[in-house]
Amino acid sequence: MVQKAKILLVDDRPENLLALEAILSALDQTLVRASSGEEALKALLTDDFAVILLDVQMPGMDGFETAAHIKRRERTRDIPIIFLTAINHGPHHTFRGYAAGAVDYISKPFDPWVLRAKVSVFVELYMKNCQLREQAALLRLQLEGGGKSAPGEPKEPAGLLAELSARLAAVEEQAEALSKQLDDESADTAAVATAAHLERKLTGLRRALDALEPGTGTSAPSVPSQN
Repeated sequence: MVQKAKILLVDDRPENLLALEAILSALDQTLVRASSGEEALKALLTDDFAVILLDVQMPGMDGFETAAHIKRRERTRDIPIIFLTAINHGPHHTFRGYAAGAVDYISKPFDPWVLRAKVSVFVELYMKNCQLREQAALLRLQLEGGGKSAPGEPKEPAGLLAELSARLAAVEEQAEALSKQLDDESADTAAVATAAHLERKLTGLRRALDALEPGTGTSAPSVPSQN
């Protein structure tokens, strides 16, 4: 079983964190609080997150600076960031958010259903990617072991290859839906670029999987990182 995805909530106001937890509790995932940018960066050192909800206006290290640190780290640079802001901002302010690496920029007060729907897309992509990586790791073990499998597992790699292909197809479909959603909701180049990045990662996984098909004469390739 794939573990629940972790969602990082970053806001210096406890009441805002409580409100986010109330909105996102229906997703039945693990919600992690951080009351400052420094606390968020500390949490990111040890845990993997499906998405980060990051308040812009915080004392000390604000959301923009926090996002810049996240994007500089190889481990965390590809984690989707959704900026939340309570201040009125113009195009320049919004552009700064996307330039800092955000995939979305939502002004408070926001529609709880819309926020939950946006977060759920990234959680779904994260979960499917984790499942795919686990199956790929199992496939590598089987191939390295000469096709031997544990009780209850397919006796030949071909069955697992078919399952992997089906799982990857589901992730590809979800990524395509995300691209369409971003195109429908916003023409911001940063958001579109994030969707394109996901599609490139999936293309790499598809090529690696195709290389394992019988008759290719190729050994098991390395699996692309989830980040």
